[in-house]
Amino acid sequence: MSESHSPSQPPSSGSPSSRLQVLLGHEFFAPQQWKRRIALWTGAILVALAAIVFAKASDWSFHLFQIVLRHGIWIPLILTPVVFGLLAWVTEGRLRATRGSGIPQVIGTLHIEDEGFRARMLALPIAGCKMLLTLIALGVGASIGREGPTVHVGAGLFYSLGRRFGFTDPKAASRFILAGGAAGIAAAFNTPLAGVVFAIEELAGTFEHRFSGLLLTAVIVGGVVSLGVMGNYSYFGEVQASLPLGHAWLAVLLTGVIGGLLGGLFARLILLSRNGPLAYIGRLRARAPVLFAGGCGLALAILGVISHNSIYGTGYDQARAFVQEASVTPGESFGIVKLFANVVSYWAGIPGGIFSPALAVGAGLGHNIAHFLPHAPEAAVVLLGMSAYLSGVTGAPLTSAVIAMELTDNQNMVIPIMAACLLARAAASLFSPTPVYKDFAERMVQDFERQQIANAEAAERAQAEAAAAAVAGNTSAFDERAAPADEPSLSKDTKKEEGDQEAAS
Repeated sequence: MSESHSPSQPPSSGSPSSRLQVLLGHEFFAPQQWKRRIALWTGAILVALAAIVFAKASDWSFHLFQIVLRHGIWIPLILTPVVFGLLAWVTEGRLRATRGSGIPQVIGTLHIEDEGFRARMLALPIAGCKMLLTLIALGVGASIGREGPTVHVGAGLFYSLGRRFGFTDPKAASRFILAGGAAGIAAAFNTPLAGVVFAIEELAGTFEHRFSGLLLTAVIVGGVVSLGVMGNYSYFGEVQASLPLGHAWLAVLLTGVIGGLLGGLFARLILLSRNGPLAYIGRLRARAPVLFAGGCGLALAILGVISHNSIYGTGYDQARAFVQEASVTPGESFGIVKLFANVVSYWAGIPGGIFSPALAVGAGLGHNIAHFLPHAPEAAVVLLGMSAYLSGVTGAPLTSAVIAMELTDNQNMVIPIMAACLLARAAASLFSPTPVYKDFAERMVQDFERQQIANAEAAERAQAEAAAAAVAGNTSAFDERAAPADEPSLSKDTKKEEGDQEAAS
């Protein structure tokens, strides 16, 4: 008997092979997703390493300046103005994107999806020069920070890496830029949670589910690298201060209002509004940027002489001395003098951020306020002043609160710090309704849009002139149609013969 052969049946849905196919077809195993993950992990590692190198180089650069100071307190009166002027001159042209903090540039690229604009702001040469020029500025005592530039560098590294891996879509590039900025602030302060909050509150301005995985991945991988190289540490050391309920809570009100008002004033000063006395300063800087930067360097050096060299650099050592209640502190006037040092350093238009210097000013102000609150722990008031002033400057109360808690490894003062930051943001809005980074970014976006409109109008004019020239080339001097070049004109005799023939017919 012949055996009957039935056609082969597809495997049932419950068979092991079908389950394996379904599993392998899951989005987790998609090649495009793995390419994205590899790009993110690579970028996070690079940003963490860049932040560590940048931090070490910043310390070395400022230490070099301190060695120079030992040879004479008058040296910055010559050195700082000259180098400030050179930095302003170098950044006048193609390196203009390296100026300032770098955070407004990142925010601007998130709002403008033009590839050319993003390349100008986030190219790798810009990131490299940002680090180098910031180190040079710290080497002559500039009152600037490295955290904002680290955010700029992180966004630039992620953007360039994403394009190398083929993620050229504007939306995909935006996600890489945002993740790079978050990794930058997290690596700069060793504050993973602050990196995520900063990206949501300050950079993006909104929370989107698609961004959450990218942010967490970038921050976690970068944090692991930082922990492996630097160890588990707090930026200002561990602070065990607490603020008991009662009269001590007057510290929340005082630090929130005073820190917020002065933070908003600082933001208004560096924004250089287009009306009033500050507009005159802005026009003066635009007219002679190199000389103006040199004048700012001289003003900084004079403040350095007045403060006995305490206002130079990031202010990290001074802030740590205040928050740790060290036996030797910079003095009662440090907070206000450091504020003016930050203003003239930013006015100069040189590369450098405002995060660390703002924390130093806030610590100095908190130290002053603590004198009026003998029943409140001084370290607690200093911590409140530091977070409140930072909130007033940046207009980001949640980021400021998280940074202050992570920098000091203190969870006992969560509620007082958040309350002070909210009060400070409300007080700062009297001087600076729009957060300073967003204000700078909006100006950048408006300048870009005006340039785009001007380019479009210029192209239309050129097209109209070309069309008019073409029409003019096809007419005679009396607006009659000119004979074509290859068509010979008829002589008078020929025209007469033609006329006679037409009459005869």
